[in-house]
Amino acid sequence: MAGPAASENQNFCFKDELDAFKLCLSPNKEVILEHYLAGWSGLVKFLNRLGNVFGFISKDASSKIQILRNFLNGESGSEYFTVQSMVKYELENKLVDLKKAGSHPESGCRTLLRLHRALRWLELFLERLRTSQEDGKTSAMCAESYNESLAQFHPWVVRKAAGLAFCMLPGRLAFFEVMNVGTPDQVVAMLGEALPVVTEVYQITQELYAKHDLLDIP
Repeated sequence: MAGPAASENQNFCFKDELDAFKLCLSPNKEVILEHYLAGWSGLVKFLNRLGNVFGFISKDASSKIQILRNFLNGESGSEYFTVQSMVKYELENKLVDLKKAGSHPESGCRTLLRLHRALRWLELFLERLRTSQEDGKTSAMCAESYNESLAQFHPWVVRKAAGLAFCMLPGRLAFFEVMNVGTPDQVVAMLGEALPVVTEVYQITQELYAKHDLLDIP
């Protein structure tokens, strides 16, 4: 008899998870935090379905998601409705440690920055998966994406562990099967539709953080 885990696997569809990012942007292109976190929760589900290989990312992302949800559900929750309102509120009230670690190690701005960096890695990796040949090496795609994004923010020991983990990745078709979207062509089409939205969310956040000198929060 199929248990809860089997049922959850059948219900999982990567397209539905990525659709949360389509809800992220308000009419004036502000990033709605609730939908951003829903999109990230979907990415974590996807990573967890690949086994322990991405555990060093998914566990950290899950803790960051919870921190930001706590802000959303807290007494100042309305200030965290969008990433833009969060940045404005935390900067105006000096709730961000800008130059060195201090009394706000889990500020919203710092916490989201860590998710933002990891989103760039996943965006690059999924785009490589989408455009690669059937026999493309996922380990190489993942390593290249990591080196272009997250690696610069990780100490040597984490980079080394990540490199070893990537060598254990399954093939491209195995990734597509885990997504539970349909045929490889359907997966490629889905990613082609969804990734530009993820890219736009990333770029808007990147420009906002650059404008306020927040890209190097310790």
